[in-house]
Amino acid sequence: MGAPQPAIPVAKPKLPDADALLPYLRRMDHARWYSNGGPLVRALEARLAEHAGTASAAHVAVTANATAALTATLMALEAPLGSLCMIPAWTFVATAHAAVQAGLVPWLVDVGPHDGALAPHDALRLAAHAPGPLGAVLAVAPFGVPADVRGWERFRAQTGVAVVLDAAAGFDTVRASAIPTAVSLHATKTLGVGEGGFVVWNDADGVREIRRRTNFGFAGSREAAVPALNAKLSEYAAAVGLAALDRWPATRAEWQRVAESYAHAVAGSGREAEIALQPGYGERWISSTTIVRLPAERLTAIEHALDAEGIGSRRWWGGGLARHPAFAGYPRTALPVTDALAASALGLPCWPDLPEQAIRRIVDVVASVCLRAPA
Repeated sequence: MGAPQPAIPVAKPKLPDADALLPYLRRMDHARWYSNGGPLVRALEARLAEHAGTASAAHVAVTANATAALTATLMALEAPLGSLCMIPAWTFVATAHAAVQAGLVPWLVDVGPHDGALAPHDALRLAAHAPGPLGAVLAVAPFGVPADVRGWERFRAQTGVAVVLDAAAGFDTVRASAIPTAVSLHATKTLGVGEGGFVVWNDADGVREIRRRTNFGFAGSREAAVPALNAKLSEYAAAVGLAALDRWPATRAEWQRVAESYAHAVAGSGREAEIALQPGYGERWISSTTIVRLPAERLTAIEHALDAEGIGSRRWWGGGLARHPAFAGYPRTALPVTDALAASALGLPCWPDLPEQAIRRIVDVVASVCLRAPA
């Protein structure tokens, strides 16, 4: 049996209920179409395109999950097999798994200290000293921080290197651009379907190729023309996505309230210098995670104090990619910022109906440990 659930868990997903799903399930029953790009999937792609600021559903491809979205996009871009894929070491393991599945070699590089992201100008500098042919860059929008998309467009124009953006937690601010962007629709994200993802890209031909790469390499025939995955989204999952989009404004307001409550609680604790929220969180963007930077020397004590109070927490990305055995043999730069983030970043409870009183209690526990004299 697993460990007991904390009284205040770190995550508590909230997907549309049965009543919200019923109209879409009835449409599916009437059509008797359950997978393979059915009417609900097509409707979901159209509405996701609208959310991302493009009128054309041809600019969105939904997938079984965001890892498959990244893999299929790299395959569609035809980055040379065996070439390097520059990846920030501060990210979830799915980013690197996608590169490996696409036949590329992860090259782990460090990130910026301000937002924990790989900046385009740093990638340009690093690319000049790559330890081999550079086939692609997998940039990351960490925990929903909006990416410098225009900077990545300039990088691609200057270098000719393919760029894909992993914005798994970035549903709130995702916009169609010249950079294909993958977003997660996992149950733990601000808008979820259980398991799912999508790619938005203002290149209709590129999106069509991504669809082919998620459907056995088929394109208008039963002939597998290219290496591919089976990574289609089902009509059942699309029904959840459509119902979730129906209430997106209310859902976003719930996540916004959580972010603002954390900001107010941190400000009220008087420990803003030691409990640092991500830049812009709750002001310019929202996310399904509340990540704080804490004094590294107090991090373990804070985790223990939260656990003693029945409050969940999580080091979502562990020690970064380089510390996972699966990626131990891949090339890397020095990673001082990634190591510092791994030693100081902690995910606090974050879910749509998390009470404000609970948020104040969580911050009070963290602040109390920050106040203690060093051991």
